[in-house]
Amino acid sequence: MSVKINIYNQKCELAGEMDLSDFIFDIDLNNDLVHQAVLAQMGNERQVLAHTKDRSEVSGGGKKPWRQKGTGRARAGSSRSPIWIGGGVTFGPRSDRNFKKDINKKMKRKAIFMVLSDKIRNKSIAILDTVSLDEFKTKTIDGILKNIETRILKTERRNVLLVDNDKNEKLKFSVRNLEGVKNINLENINILDLLKHKNLIITKNAVEKIEETYKS
Repeated sequence: MSVKINIYNQKCELAGEMDLSDFIFDIDLNNDLVHQAVLAQMGNERQVLAHTKDRSEVSGGGKKPWRQKGTGRARAGSSRSPIWIGGGVTFGPRSDRNFKKDINKKMKRKAIFMVLSDKIRNKSIAILDTVSLDEFKTKTIDGILKNIETRILKTERRNVLLVDNDKNEKLKFSVRNLEGVKNINLENINILDLLKHKNLIITKNAVEKIEETYKS
């Protein structure tokens, strides 16, 4: 079995039909697996910035503040104690925390396939034969996207992920100032970008590469 989908050119004219593998584009959604893949990616990308010093790292405190007995005050061994102003912090955030989560490659790929399948079912995907620009021109790609959104994706709110198999510098620099649009290469496709963007515009070559790489 396969999933049939139309292929369009940049002018939104029908350019053919494509059979998509049900192994990749017709998988039932498993919310738990997708959630696990999202947490893994977010945890692995997280930068640990917050760091507090404990009593061994703050400066000063070498001398005992006052003698042990006879002053009427509580005993104190160091002015760097956590209960002193300027002292170390107890149980504060540390830079050696590890938020990384393990997820095996098959589960990660299957979660991506599930999201792609869901976009097919919701008609939130448009396959183009190619994305070609003659010059670095934001106005040109903006017009192309508006046409695709209106005539194919049937949406007015721009929230688009553009995926191409090849590195397209003209496309990359033409869309970077457009709000609600992100362009990535196929090698960088990931679960977070697919979920953040409601609509997916992908080239025919990129789809063929996905099937060639992952189809069993």
